[in-house]
Amino acid sequence: MNRRSLFLILAVCAGGAVLLGYVFKQRLATATEFDRQVNLANAEAARIREQVILPTEKKVPAGDNFAAALQKFGLSAEEAANASAAAQRTFNLRQVRAGNTITVGRSVEGILREIDYKIDTDRMLRIVPEEQGFSAQIKEIPSKTEVAAVSGRVDDSLFNAVEDAGESAELAMRLAQIFGYDLDFYTDPRKGDTFRIVVEKKKYSNGQTASYGRILAAEYENAGKKYQALLFHDPAGQPGYYSADGKSLQKAFLRSPLKFGAPVTSHFSKARFHPILKVYRPHMGTDYGAPIGTPVQTIGSGRVVFAGRKGGEGNMVQIAHANGYETMYLHLSRMYVRAGEHVEIGKTIGLVGSTGLSTGPHLDFRILQKGEYKNFEKLGLPPSDPITKKNWPEFAAMREKWLPVLKNPELLQAADVPAGSDAR
Repeated sequence: MNRRSLFLILAVCAGGAVLLGYVFKQRLATATEFDRQVNLANAEAARIREQVILPTEKKVPAGDNFAAALQKFGLSAEEAANASAAAQRTFNLRQVRAGNTITVGRSVEGILREIDYKIDTDRMLRIVPEEQGFSAQIKEIPSKTEVAAVSGRVDDSLFNAVEDAGESAELAMRLAQIFGYDLDFYTDPRKGDTFRIVVEKKKYSNGQTASYGRILAAEYENAGKKYQALLFHDPAGQPGYYSADGKSLQKAFLRSPLKFGAPVTSHFSKARFHPILKVYRPHMGTDYGAPIGTPVQTIGSGRVVFAGRKGGEGNMVQIAHANGYETMYLHLSRMYVRAGEHVEIGKTIGLVGSTGLSTGPHLDFRILQKGEYKNFEKLGLPPSDPITKKNWPEFAAMREKWLPVLKNPELLQAADVPAGSDAR
């Protein structure tokens, strides 16, 4: 072998070593990033379960007693009776008035956290579940409602960014729900994203935020693309969110079956190698890698047609929606719905698990249209109706009122609205 040939062989070997080193480095970086995403999803799932309380408010119906009113929030007859007995020891329930509001707060998993009955403008009857029954007390509620501007920058997660801005996890959830038809707030956010919110705040006399009212306007800038939302109403008077050009933000389905999303670990495929069965077969869904206990939400309103154990699918919930759509949520650790139940879009229907034929914790999500499986990641869905010509002048006035405030919060005082006014 001559020197020239030897030199060529050495050069090829050196180039191959560099290439192998580069490939190894890229794989290591990908694995590290995936681990970081899973850890972040785990932390946010725990925070959602522990900190977020989702309130449901209704007026006391005429002719109902307190226990009957509580059962309309989904409390069992026993829970309603025990909560009423605890309340009666503190407040005469014969004085409960039709038209006053009851607010029931639950965790994202549906666990009862608190019951509030508004006695009058200054007093609240609060009932809290304990290990043994319930406790109740009357609390004074000296407060006022004002419109405030909130803004922040995302470094890792929307939850942390909202908390860094001095607000609670509830506001992050509310913002994610508004833009949840266009953005998945786990996979889509990028470092440097910004948000701006104009929101009603109910504040106690010490300045502490008691609760949030309506979000009147919001903006989220994601990787240089700006998303805006304005609270308005449809022709029937129902409130909803619209973009600045009058298009409804609400679509038939949300972008993700998880409250704050998760990494996609396996895509829709006509021929995927099954990790357990060791054969190639179709994978008719999208797998999301998420820790056990991560809340799973229905992406659209509909009726539960199945909720239970089903072979390799493990614990599964199947929901029928309008226009021939069906969704399936597989391998759940827990289920919070039953067959025949009607569910609203965004309702927590269960928790991520690893039941059935599963190599680890994940959600296998599937969607069908008229019996045919579809690729959810590429499925385009029509939005709701836009602002009508009749309502456009009113909407344009609302837009001119709030969009400048999003850019310059100092304009807020001039744009303030009375507490409790409607979206018009």
